[in-house]
Amino acid sequence: MILPPRYPVLFNPKARSQRGRRALEFLMDNAAGLALYATRSAEEAHALASRFAAEGEPMVIAAGGDGTLNAVVKGLAGTQTALGVLPTGTMNVFARELGIPYDNLDRAFEVILEGNVREVDLFEANGTPFVQMAGVGFDAAVIEETTWESKKVLGPLAYLLSAVKVLGEDPPVMRVTTAEGLQTEGIAVLAGNGSLYGGQIRLFHLADNQDSKLDVLVFKEAGYRLVLDSLRGIASRGVAFDESTVVYLQTESCVVESEREVPLEVDGELVGRTKRVVFGDDQPERLRVLAPKKPIGTRWEEAMKHFLGSLRKTVGVPET
Repeated sequence: MILPPRYPVLFNPKARSQRGRRALEFLMDNAAGLALYATRSAEEAHALASRFAAEGEPMVIAAGGDGTLNAVVKGLAGTQTALGVLPTGTMNVFARELGIPYDNLDRAFEVILEGNVREVDLFEANGTPFVQMAGVGFDAAVIEETTWESKKVLGPLAYLLSAVKVLGEDPPVMRVTTAEGLQTEGIAVLAGNGSLYGGQIRLFHLADNQDSKLDVLVFKEAGYRLVLDSLRGIASRGVAFDESTVVYLQTESCVVESEREVPLEVDGELVGRTKRVVFGDDQPERLRVLAPKKPIGTRWEEAMKHFLGSLRKTVGVPET
């Protein structure tokens, strides 16, 4: 008897949030078609993903937030094994970027089963791969300052409160040098592979995760302008920066050097502190991801589309 395939799923069994508990219930409900691996650490998730790729598994599913996703990505980077995403974290930025439903696990699982593969760029920050973005300085300091307890109670607002605290500190100056030889200085650096930051803010408006280019923002000005820009971005889903205070670069790679140690984060996870960060890779890799051919909206967006469609039919208004 030939048994149907069981897809390996790596997940964190200690997820304590409400979303984490719902994810565990979903996995149990669908366990008949899955091979579940409860990982004890990011290192174990990385090792398991690497092993599955070496054994020729066609896909590995990451069920979790940014930490679990990044660990699995490390193991699959540059291989033929595709990544399936079951978004169960707080922000789920990468899922949003690819149009994967981030508020409906059933529909996200349907995307995996459809088997549509998309290849995306994969850059590194000091050897750690990232699929969405990385930050040096202010952004990473906010993540460093934000506790799990505050995220559980306040959600995304916890990051904003941490940002206000971090903005009271005196940031070091960092020098950015691109592969093309361009140099500039600032007090915070964000490197984006996709367009989204923090969930819904379209920060890197020129970004394309299939163009082999890294989009880099160098912030020249400290102060509450950063928080105000973020608030405007949340409201408008896009940020228009003042060119006199923010430099937008596109490059294959760049080096960031600081006068003192600064925190570094990749895909929302703190890596550590350093004085020098190398973004890019001499031999860029690609990541195979199971993603929809067209972005799938949230439940609210789909409901609104259905409502507006019904309204047009009722009043006889043609679609534009």
